[in-house]
Formats: sequence, structure tokens, C-alpha cells
Amino acid sequence: MKIGITCYPTYGGSGAVATELGLALAKRGHEVHFISYAQPFRLDRFQEGVFFHEVEMDDYPLFEHPPYSLALAVAIHDVAEGRGLDLVHVHYAIPHATSAWIAKEMGGGKDLRVLTTLHGTDITLVGQHPSFKSITRFSVLRSDGISAVSEYLRNETETQFGVEPGRIEVIPNFVDVARYRPGIRPDLRDRLAERGERILMHISNFRAVKRVPDAVTAFAEVARVLPSRLILIGDGPERPVALRQAQQLGVEDRVTFLGKLAAVEELLSCADLFLLPSESESFGLAALEAMACGVPVVGTRVGGLPEVIPAEAGILLPVGAAREMGEAALALLSDSNVWERASRAARDVAVSRYSIDKVLPAYESWYRRVLDSQPERSS
Repeated sequence: MKIGITCYPTYGGSGAVATELGLALAKRGHEVHFISYAQPFRLDRFQEGVFFHEVEMDDYPLFEHPPYSLALAVAIHDVAEGRGLDLVHVHYAIPHATSAWIAKEMGGGKDLRVLTTLHGTDITLVGQHPSFKSITRFSVLRSDGISAVSEYLRNETETQFGVEPGRIEVIPNFVDVARYRPGIRPDLRDRLAERGERILMHISNFRAVKRVPDAVTAFAEVARVLPSRLILIGDGPERPVALRQAQQLGVEDRVTFLGKLAAVEELLSCADLFLLPSESESFGLAALEAMACGVPVVGTRVGGLPEVIPAEAGILLPVGAAREMGEAALALLSDSNVWERASRAARDVAVSRYSIDKVLPAYESWYRRVLDSQPERSS
């Protein structure tokens, strides 16, 4: 198949999944064309069968905000026509599904199929905003195929946007378990923490919904009892808030901010525990990557997290229960037998359910079913 993929190229779960999916599809003999305003951050190496097409944007005095959605539509249309794409698979509804639909209409509605994967905030946050809800619904319903990364997100989409039951495929996020695995760089532990310290870790875009200060509060509970260090990876508006929280709790000397990193598997494999205190998570890709490294997760019982993290691989608590999260972390870290069981379970779940080798065939099967079906014309 000749497949177009459009995603946000910056740090974030949807862009990471889209890029890894495209690379994996190319390894299986498909021709993959990424179409975006910048090269996806994980598309950092040459691979046969993979092409990148940058969306051209020209500054013009009339446009205070250049119309990226329209430029993207033109780029998708041009790549589809010029390279003979069978389908374009867009990740994150707004504006990608809208642009892909326009591109299809520009071609006279011929054979190009538009498939949309919903990742979370495109439905639960951005898509709910009054400025976007109607166009989100229109674009999702006009897609020839729709997928969601969790049962939770499928249910939310059906409820909030009136998508009829049965139209949305659930295809979970995945992880490369050969890349994310325990013990990749054990020597890094000595650079991250003092000998004997437990390492707790959190990775996110530091938006308010991630509740990073709660991770600091939970860590402070652990640090009162066990020699430990908190490693925070990522950046965003809540970083100063998290720093102030560390200062107020007197643990700033044991909290390390590493900023944005394109590759985190070596660091994750050094962690003893992953903290994910989010207010909302449609899937929790960072948690899955941690589990693949044999790292148990203490997080919140929201969204798709209960689907991803079984009781034997971690502990889930209500949103805002930061101190209780700290107590749960202590329970895991204080008993080596308990931690070992949770670590093995976390790795086993990642390998058996969410390995890229398990999930990739589901995407290929979905593609073929959509290509074999009649074009979708729901309104």
C-alpha cells in the first residue's frame, strides 16, 4: 500500500505513535509518506520506503494567522495525486481530518480514503471547545475509517459526537519492546542518582492536565522514608509550578529536570517507579513505555489507564490523591518481592498485549477493510 500519514511533529504521544507506525509499516514493505509542517521528531534516520513532505507556508501581510489547515490540505492533495496514495491516515482530528477531507474533495472524491485516529484531547478537550466541536464532528464523521486508542475514547466519541456504534475501531497504542526493555544502560543509574537511591520518573508535556506538582508531592512522601530521586523529563507551562512545589516541600535538591528528550528508553530502563498523576489520559503511552522497561506505574484511575495498567503492574488512585500516591509508591519500593512481581507483570503486559508486532497487523487489517469498503458519506 501507499500510505500518507499526517501528525503533529512535536513531542507528544500522537506524533510518536504516528511516526513509529509509519516506520514499522515501511519495514513491512509499504510506501509511507509523512506530510506535516516539520519533520516528526522521531523521524531522525533514513529508512527505505519512507518519505517526508513539508507543508509550505508563506507569510502574507493579510494573514495574521497563516491558514495552515488549507496549506496542509493542498499538500495532502498534491502528495496523493503525485505519489498515487491509497489512503491518508491522520492522527489527531483537528485540523488533520478536516484538511484530509478537503484534499479528498479537491481530487473529485476519487479513490483516496481518509482514516482518522483519535488520540484523546482532540475529542475530550480541543474537540469539546465551542469553536471546534461542530467541525470536529463533521470531520470525524466524514472519515472513511475511524479508530480510537482505547475503549474509553471510543465511548467518549460516540457519546459526545454522535458516532454510531460499530464505526470506531479500537486499536491501542503500541511499544517497540526490543527498544524499550529493562537494563539497557545500567551505567546511567550512577549518573542519575546516588548509589542506593530509588529513582522515580515522570515524562510529559507539563500541561496542567498532567498534574506534575502532584508527582512532586507523591515523591516527597517517598523521600521522607527512602533515599530517592525524582527525574522529570519534558517541559511546558507547569514546570515552574512543579519547581516551586519541590522548593516548598524541601525536596528541590532531589528533583532533577532534564527537559525535552527525543529518546527516553535508556532513562526509563533505569527507573524504579513511574508516576502518572494525570487528570485525564485516553491511553497513557508514557506509562506503557515505562512498563515495557519493567517499571511499575503509580497513576490515576482515569480514562484509558485502567485498560493499560492492570492491578498486578501498578497502582491506580483517584485524581488529586497525591499523598496517597506517595504511600502506594512506598508500598511498592519498600518490599523487593512486591516490586519484582510488579516489574515482571509490567513487562509481560507490554510484550503480550501492546508489542508493535501485536498491534501493527490490526492497523493493516483496518486499512484493507476500509479500502475494500464503499467510501463513507455520513454527515
